[in-house]
Amino acid sequence: MALRSGVYVVPTSRWYIERTVWLIAGIVLLISTALALFVQPLWILGVVATGLVSIQVGLTGFCPVGNVLRLLGFTPMLGDPAPRRWIPYRMQTDRWYLERRIYVAVGINISVASTLMLMYSAWWAAFTIFVGGAMVWFAATGYCVMANALYWLGAEPRLQPESAPSARCEECGLSKVCVGGHKHSREKQAAILKAAAASPTLVNLS
Repeated sequence: MALRSGVYVVPTSRWYIERTVWLIAGIVLLISTALALFVQPLWILGVVATGLVSIQVGLTGFCPVGNVLRLLGFTPMLGDPAPRRWIPYRMQTDRWYLERRIYVAVGINISVASTLMLMYSAWWAAFTIFVGGAMVWFAATGYCVMANALYWLGAEPRLQPESAPSARCEECGLSKVCVGGHKHSREKQAAILKAAAASPTLVNLS
């Protein structure tokens, strides 16, 4: 991975599956940590469970929450282009792109912090509160400190339209719609528009 500069911000124009999953996970982290601090320390196991599921999503692409959201009508941006009938949503696992690394990194961090809270000190809950708040902020604004750290270290992002290659780009063979602004796609779109202007009744823009 080559080091890079700039800011990584994911699209926030709609609530796609991955963005909604981050929001739900952040809320679960905050609630579980609060219950562990003020009600019963074992509530921190909710954070551990969230961490383990996050690791599992990063490794296998299977997300229980994502599948429920898909059944509810949410659409993905990082979904497998050929999902199985009995698994409506599965995250792409063809490469270790940035967003996939986030799942694993967050899962490991909150699982370790939760274990340390149970074994040593309640102060470790400050870390899970920070991560939970950061995930809610990530979902709301598209900006994440950890995601940007991975971005600066050279991890390939797939949700940022300006990045290449994009998981939403037809040049990568993963989508019929390119949002990456790649040269081939720009030229193709320009040719379609030019043809439409010349013969608007003969060109099918669909």
